[in-house]
Amino acid sequence: MIASLPMYDMPPLRAANDRYWALIRDGLRARGIAAPDALMRNGETLWEQWLAPDLVLSQTCGLPFRSRLHDHVTRIGTPDYGLPGCPPGYYRSVFVAHRDDPRTGIADFDGSDMAFNESVSQSGWAAPIHHAAKLGIRLNPMLQTGAHHMSLLAVATGRAPLAALDALSWDILQTFVPEAGLVKVVGQTNPTPGLCYISAAGADAASLFSAIAGAIEALSPADRATLRLRGLVAISTEDYLAVPTPAA
Repeated sequence: MIASLPMYDMPPLRAANDRYWALIRDGLRARGIAAPDALMRNGETLWEQWLAPDLVLSQTCGLPFRSRLHDHVTRIGTPDYGLPGCPPGYYRSVFVAHRDDPRTGIADFDGSDMAFNESVSQSGWAAPIHHAAKLGIRLNPMLQTGAHHMSLLAVATGRAPLAALDALSWDILQTFVPEAGLVKVVGQTNPTPGLCYISAAGADAASLFSAIAGAIEALSPADRATLRLRGLVAISTEDYLAVPTPAA
């Protein structure tokens, strides 16, 4: 069996994520659903985890969900992180540039290169490229970094003039990464549905939703604050599929 919480599992958050999973696991077992003892952090790639027939729980970005996963997994619900300017369960991207860059707004970066985490990332690639197109400007995603943290470092160290980070990652990185002080926010995208929890096709979504919601409520105030969790909300598959994807 596979359980993972890969989207916001930076080293400073792992102990809190382990306690969160323990609460979910015990809630699932109490409902007659088998669950592994611990989270998976090594082994299969994310795609292999997400599509595994024995997936109990994972979390995925909106772009992989709408482009490939939605017909092959069970969508459970979406955690609400209480992000400013976003409806419950929604998130957005923030554009960051070096603090010494004289440009102050995203429109000033027309034609600029941009660091991005992954080409299947809603917040790091799809949302910023779509947002730029709506503004009538062009961004060039020239440096793939593999993680929002690395995109932040690319801007902080001058390897890229611009990057887009999801708002929750930006909030977390400001707490734990000193280089966050070397960048500034120069824009943000419109909110879109956040990173949903999924299980294997045919899973009992209602029981999973109930166990996760109960785990969030049972978290200690310190762990809830560390993970930024406010609750679990239902966002329709149609709302996820309606989010536009730029041309590759």
